[in-house]
Amino acid sequence: MTTLVTGATGNTGRHVVTELVRRGEPVRALTRNPVAAAGRFPAEVELVAGTHTAPESLDAALDGVSRLHITVTAGLAEVGPELVRRAVGAGVRRITVVWGGGVGPVEQAVADSGVEWTRLEPQEFMSNTLNWIESVRTEGNVREPYDFPSALVHEADIAAVAAAALLDDGHAGRAYNLTGPEALTPRQRIAILSRAIRRDIVFVPITHKQAVDRLIATGVSRADSEYVVGWYAASSDDSTTVVDTVEQVTGRSARTFAQWVVEHAERFQAPRVTVG
Repeated sequence: MTTLVTGATGNTGRHVVTELVRRGEPVRALTRNPVAAAGRFPAEVELVAGTHTAPESLDAALDGVSRLHITVTAGLAEVGPELVRRAVGAGVRRITVVWGGGVGPVEQAVADSGVEWTRLEPQEFMSNTLNWIESVRTEGNVREPYDFPSALVHEADIAAVAAAALLDDGHAGRAYNLTGPEALTPRQRIAILSRAIRRDIVFVPITHKQAVDRLIATGVSRADSEYVVGWYAASSDDSTTVVDTVEQVTGRSARTFAQWVVEHAERFQAPRVTVG
């Protein structure tokens, strides 16, 4: 009963692999560079080369796999349905999918696949905070256009729900809205981070356009940049309302943002200056 995890080195995928290993399950991790990924996982994880955006190349990776975890990413919309078709044809009988923010072609293909499926609908990832690393380290500030609350969820909690849906009965045909235990504004997150690294961090408001241009400069398309920044400008009730789905599925409380910060605090520390 092997599980194939696509995007195995991504923010959620690596946690899914870890959680499945913790539960004693055989795992096959799909990654573009197995050599580079080797040191990130326990020895019992089977690393296979490939990407879920090229499903025609994954016949070997799907051989003998009965469970599949998919994270919807850019570039998957067109080929994702083919990935689902090939997976079901290869013998996959249970699929979890982390949605891309709505029910698009991949999510619909999973729902129409004829096998057991569970859709995970996390709100904002706590790992989005990693976008602040450079400005916190070098300037001691965070530049954002809006200061609205967000019920951020820890990536490891998304993974724990995914593992439960893959391994346990009772989750088929379910769509799980996933949040953390509190809704926090950027200023509140900054305060938590500031205490953790023992450094004052200043919130610097920027315009909507500046935020869009900043994303475009990193290679994101204008349409996607407008979508992301617009999401923060007009966040939905789902994105700001705390739900206890993580606890209901896993039997334990969702991790707090303060816990996430402790795990990553060192990455936000200012670079040390050596003299002589």
